[in-house]
Amino acid sequence: MPSVRRRTGTLRAVTGAALAGALLLSGCGGDESDSAATTTRKPARPTTTVQQTGERKPAAATVAVDDMKFSPADVTVKVGDTVTWKFDDKVPHTVQGIGDKAMGINSPILDRGEWSYTFTTPGNYRYLCSLHPEMRGSITVQ
Repeated sequence: MPSVRRRTGTLRAVTGAALAGALLLSGCGGDESDSAATTTRKPARPTTTVQQTGERKPAAATVAVDDMKFSPADVTVKVGDTVTWKFDDKVPHTVQGIGDKAMGINSPILDRGEWSYTFTTPGNYRYLCSLHPEMRGSITVQ
């Protein structure tokens, strides 16, 4: 039985080291200290209504992924707004951010369905389809 215990202990040590390495790597990303955005797979509820207090509710924008293009290719939103990409094509696509600032923009491979991203930091975010790099777009966050 000592060999089984030794293997179990070794397995735990290797698993722990792999988990610690994965956590360390997931924290690496770029030279920016602020988190650029959060990701959600829930469909966004479109609204541009202004509350009575004068505060603006987050809005939503939609980009169609169809016929080998993003439409519209360039979108402008406000901080806190959500962009939803709606996939409906014969071939699969992704939404992949370009550069450190857009690093969190990383959809799964889809040919049908939706993927959303909420922008929390102003700036210009460029993206492409990693399977079809000629498919490109940008989101300007004000």
